[in-house]
Amino acid sequence: MVLRLYWQYIIVSETFTILIEPLFESDLFGKGLFYIFLVIINMREVTTMDFGLILEYGWVLLVLVALEGLLAADNALVLAIMVKHLSEETRKKALFYGLFGAFLFRFGSLFVISYLVDIWQVQAIGAAYLLFIATNHIIRKIAASKKPVTEEAAESGTKEAADNKKAGFWMTVFKVELADIAFAVDSILAAVALAVALPPSGLPQIGGLDGGVFLVIFAGGFIGLVIMRFAASFFVKLLHSRPGLEVAAFIIVGWVGVKLAVITLAHPSLGVLSEHFAHSTWWKATFYIVLLLIAAIGWFMSKQTIEENRAENPVRELDKQLGK
Repeated sequence: MVLRLYWQYIIVSETFTILIEPLFESDLFGKGLFYIFLVIINMREVTTMDFGLILEYGWVLLVLVALEGLLAADNALVLAIMVKHLSEETRKKALFYGLFGAFLFRFGSLFVISYLVDIWQVQAIGAAYLLFIATNHIIRKIAASKKPVTEEAAESGTKEAADNKKAGFWMTVFKVELADIAFAVDSILAAVALAVALPPSGLPQIGGLDGGVFLVIFAGGFIGLVIMRFAASFFVKLLHSRPGLEVAAFIIVGWVGVKLAVITLAHPSLGVLSEHFAHSTWWKATFYIVLLLIAAIGWFMSKQTIEENRAENPVRELDKQLGK
């Protein structure tokens, strides 16, 4: 067993070094993901999970990484704009407090939801919320793309920038924390909706969640935080060069909301759908095929930005706010 673990370490380490680390400014993300993956593929040594179950857990984790990356990039850019008016030193402090707040809110949300996740009313609210934020973002995105920049809009933008400049350090931190609460709810709800239908792992239950499911959601939330701080510029550049991916990401959030709605309708207290259907291989396969199609359409239908300065500007702006 020791020899097998050693060779797994070598093979997985080399794979992550080649494929993952070049994408990120810090190797912390690559190493963290590496160890999480190594634990997942060895769960069979400490649980009754079979190889197919390990693959299913690993697949959900990879989907979470991709979705968290796109959402975290959008969130990081918003936070960078919110602290833009501060001096470099206070900007770093505000972002640090924001990161600390994001950590608390995400894991606080996770522990609360873990105890409430089996209540169908909570599931219904979560599904409705995910569908709302997805629909609202897409409608606003489409409206913004069709609406010309008018003098009134320009004045509104100028007024908003002036208001930001008037905001002091602690008021800015307060606004950042409020934004972090919204980001935390979005992130954890999406992660719960993706992972809650996973089969039992054999690990001890945490709150109302299976231990394996809890760890996958926990890893997804942690990865989102790491991406927001260390890998955001890569995803911001990706979203800028492939703008269709941003819309695709929120369509996926809406599709995840549909998944949570199916789980709600299959709840024993409602019985609108068969409980077996929500956990069936057919439904899971359909869900992930549609998810991959949405991502592929978002990628290939994007009008790729070729100009170097346009592709780099948001990244440089974000790096500047993060103090890189």
